[in-house]
Amino acid sequence: MLDKWTLAWTKPALQKVGEVTAKTGLTANQISIIGFLVGMMVVPALWADRFLLALAIILLNRILDGLDGTLARLRIPTDAGGFLDITLDFIFYSAVVLGFALSDPERNALPAATLIFAFVGTGSSFLAFAVMAAKHDINSIHYPQKSLYYLGGLTEGTETILLFVLFCLFPAYFPVLAYGFAALCGLTTLLRIVAGYRTLVAREEDTESAGNSWN
Repeated sequence: MLDKWTLAWTKPALQKVGEVTAKTGLTANQISIIGFLVGMMVVPALWADRFLLALAIILLNRILDGLDGTLARLRIPTDAGGFLDITLDFIFYSAVVLGFALSDPERNALPAATLIFAFVGTGSSFLAFAVMAAKHDINSIHYPQKSLYYLGGLTEGTETILLFVLFCLFPAYFPVLAYGFAALCGLTTLLRIVAGYRTLVAREEDTESAGNSWN
């Protein structure tokens, strides 16, 4: 829901950093991998209850995630790079939740499992529609810079990072925050299923009508 605003706000700074980084010879895919490896350090940090360290790791991972996309657009974006980026992002999101489950299994395990279950809904609806959108040549109006169709919702990347920040600042409230966000993810998944289904049905009907007009 907030991603469009966040992208507009961060784009100028990332553009400047990207131009400097490009001169070093680093590629977007290399930045993606570096960011992912940094991000995975969040699991031991949370396991050790080092919540501020975990917060710093999360923010650094997100900065590098924004930088890899900027670098890709400064050169030539590739499908392979887009695939790598989105895959590593989803693994990182789940890793943060796993870290909090390890931090306090007795209190956090069930809410963490519930949140990861909700992430599966948002992630699968997002990626499944992106596959079908590519097949039917449906382009994203709001996020044309993305390498795949970006189906929005109530719980996008910005909201997820804000949630992780709250987790780290108020770890005692992890169960409440996790259950609340899982509910929003469930609503997002439902909305995406309905919107995606209707869009694809309409596109198939348009294609069928166009085919009949030639007969």
